[in-house]
Amino acid sequence: MENNRPNWTSRVTFILAAVGSAVGLGNIWRFPYIMGQNGGAIFLLVYLSLILTICFIPLFAELAVGKITKKECIGAYESVNPKFKFLGFLNPFTGVLISSFYFIVGGWILNYIYLSLSNTKIDDFGNYFSLFTQSSIPSCGFTLIFLLICIIFTARGIKKGIEFANNVLMPLFALILAGLIIFSLSLPNAHLGLEYMFKPDFSKVNAHMFLAALGQALFTLSIGMGALLTYGSYIKEDKSITKSTYMIIFSDTLFALMAGIMIFPAIFSFGLEPNSGAGLVFVTLPYIFSNIPHGSIVSAAFFILLLAAAVTSGISIIEVPVASMTERFKISRKKACFILFWIISAIAIPASLSFGVLDNVKIIGKTIFDFLDFATSNVLMPLNALFLCIIAGWFLKIRGEQFISNRFLAKLFDIGLKYIVPLILVSLLYIGLK
Repeated sequence: MENNRPNWTSRVTFILAAVGSAVGLGNIWRFPYIMGQNGGAIFLLVYLSLILTICFIPLFAELAVGKITKKECIGAYESVNPKFKFLGFLNPFTGVLISSFYFIVGGWILNYIYLSLSNTKIDDFGNYFSLFTQSSIPSCGFTLIFLLICIIFTARGIKKGIEFANNVLMPLFALILAGLIIFSLSLPNAHLGLEYMFKPDFSKVNAHMFLAALGQALFTLSIGMGALLTYGSYIKEDKSITKSTYMIIFSDTLFALMAGIMIFPAIFSFGLEPNSGAGLVFVTLPYIFSNIPHGSIVSAAFFILLLAAAVTSGISIIEVPVASMTERFKISRKKACFILFWIISAIAIPASLSFGVLDNVKIIGKTIFDFLDFATSNVLMPLNALFLCIIAGWFLKIRGEQFISNRFLAKLFDIGLKYIVPLILVSLLYIGLK
C-alpha cells in the first residue's frame, strides 16, 4: 500500500496545499476578532513571537512524522509502536468534529455571497445574522452545500482535487485580499486601524492574552488535527521539509497580517469597535459594506475571499479521515468520501440547529456548536499536538540535526520538542479545561 500512495506533483503544489490548510477561517474570521478582544498590537506582537518560535516545533515535527512514516495518522503512530495506534485515531476523530462546526460557518459564507450578488437590502445585520443562524432549513442547507463542495474536491484525489483546488483558490485568495487592502487603506481615518494593529500597549499583557495568542497560533497552523501529518506523508523522499516549514509559517503569518490590515482600517474608519467578537465578519463588516459606494461588489469579493480560504482548509480537514479510511479499510477514496459526507452531516445538522430549535440541548452547559468548538480547540487539538511531540521526540527520536544544519538551532529544536512545547501544551490543556 505504501508504494501506491500518492505524492505531490512538486514542492510548490505541496506548499500551496499546506498554506491552504493553514490559511483559512482562522486567519480571516477568527484572527481579527481574537486580536480585537485581546488588545490589538500587543496581542499581535506576542502572537508573532509564538508562531515564529514555539509553534515552529510541532509544525515541523508533524510534517516530519508524516514524511518519515509515509502513512496516514493511525498507521504513522502504529509504525512507531503498535501501542500508539489508538492515539492515531484521535486525529481523524478530531477532523470529523472540526468539520461538523467549521462547515456551518462555511455555510454562512455561502449565504452572504448570495446576499451580496443578489444585492439584498438589509437594515439590521445583527438581527439578520441572528435570525439566519436560528433558521433550520436555510442554515442546514448552506452547511450541506459547503460540505459537498469540500467532499467533491477531496474525492477527486491529490492531483485532480486537492492540488487543483489550491492551485486555483490560493492565487485567487491572494489577489482579492490585495485588492481589498488597497480599498480599506483608501478609507478616511484608515491610519487609526493601522495604529491599533502596530502600536502596542504593554499594559495589556496578561496570561489570558498569552494563551489566546498561543491557541490562535496552533489553530491557524492546523497543528493537532493530523492534516499536516497526512500532507507530509505525500512528500517525496528526496524533498526537504525545512524550507517548506518556513514557507508555511511565513505565508500563514503574512496572510493573517494582511487580513488585519484589510479589516481594522475599515472598522476604525466607521468608528466601530474592533472587539465585537465572532460577529465581526458577519455583522460589523456587512454593515460597513452596505454604507459605501459599490458596497455589494466589495461585499461579494470579501465573502468569495473567505470562501476560498474556508474551502482549502476544509479539504485538508476532510483529507485526514479520508486517508485513514482508504488505507485502514482498503476502500476507494470516493466511497470513503461518501461515508464521511453522511457522518459529518449527522453531527453538523444538530450543531447548526443548536442556534435555533435545539438551543436548549446542552453538553456540559454548552450548545452543540459551542461544545464542538470547545472540545476541538481547547482539548483535542492541544492533546493531539502533545502526543505528537512526545512520540516524535521520545520514541521516533526525530532530531534537529536531521533537518537543521545549524547545530545551535538543532539543539534548541530538540529541547523544545521534548520538554518546552509539551509543558506549554499541558498548561494550555489545564487552563482550557478550567
